Amino acid sequence: MFEEIKKHPRLLMEVELEPVQGDRFQPTGFPDIGAADYTTPDGTRKLLVESAQSMANRLEKTILDGEGPMLSKELKGLPYVVSNLVGDKETVTSSLMEAHRLNSPFIIADDELQANFKEKVGYRKGKKGDVLNWIDWKKIGSTFLFYDPNSIIHGVFMVNLKEGGSRIRLPRALTGFIEAIDIREVSCGGVKNNPLDPKGEIKAVNIDTDVYSNVPYHRTEYTAKKICAYFNLDIALLKGYSLPEEALDLLIALSLYKIRRFLNTGLRLRTACDLKVRGEIKVETPKGIVIPPEDKLLGIMRQKIEECKKFFAEPSVTKVTVETRKTSSKREKK
Repeated sequence: MFEEIKKHPRLLMEVELEPVQGDRFQPTGFPDIGAADYTTPDGTRKLLVESAQSMANRLEKTILDGEGPMLSKELKGLPYVVSNLVGDKETVTSSLMEAHRLNSPFIIADDELQANFKEKVGYRKGKKGDVLNWIDWKKIGSTFLFYDPNSIIHGVFMVNLKEGGSRIRLPRALTGFIEAIDIREVSCGGVKNNPLDPKGEIKAVNIDTDVYSNVPYHRTEYTAKKICAYFNLDIALLKGYSLPEEALDLLIALSLYKIRRFLNTGLRLRTACDLKVRGEIKVETPKGIVIPPEDKLLGIMRQKIEECKKFFAEPSVTKVTVETRKTSSKREKK
């Protein structure tokens, strides 16, 4: 199957969804525009149910052990970086759950990791008047495979890497979004009740915020003729890193596994947006490809992880320690 997939530049997939109960659902919203509804040139009204950015977060979450930050036990051996934060904020995070992945300041701030990363990619900032080193994407691809293959799949911009990291930018290889077609608004709402004091005149001594009294609210939900999730796996981009064949197979299998896991377990998007799969996921391009079930993809990945050990960090989990400090404001003056 993978040999056929690798003959094509893109793997374009879609699957129809529907609410688990009733017809209504609540889309994603944006602070300045609310729900993203629009009309196509033929007059069809559509709605963005889940954005590409949100879908990336949800797909990344599919391989975490619970809420993270560690990798699920089923995928043991897949490389990633764990950061032990000390100082004003003491906790543990990882490149699997940080928004900027390996570029997170809570990870790449480790001096040893920075030095090792730059040595592996063979990249340095030139002196004034010098020409910067050519970017070797093969080395960059193998370096991310070594530390964190998920950064290849979901993209990373190494702007926090000192001395020229802003030139190392990997676009997303796996993209997804959910749209609703032929939509209608449903105006609804409710009320937050305070059974003790509807007027909100009685307050707890230690909490003086405006959370008291009865508060009526309105909300716009939607119905749609069709809801569809779309996924785009950029095979040409992955092949452009010139990775070994078994590593390319691993990235494809991991991407497809994330899609299957999301569709099987991750469709409770919001309180009023609980969806389920209607039918089977279809590959629109290239025709004739059938996406294996989750358990089969898991087996393929375990095999590929074993085959790729020689390309991974040893141990596979790179551990760093980063010191934190609390600033006096959101944007500290320099």
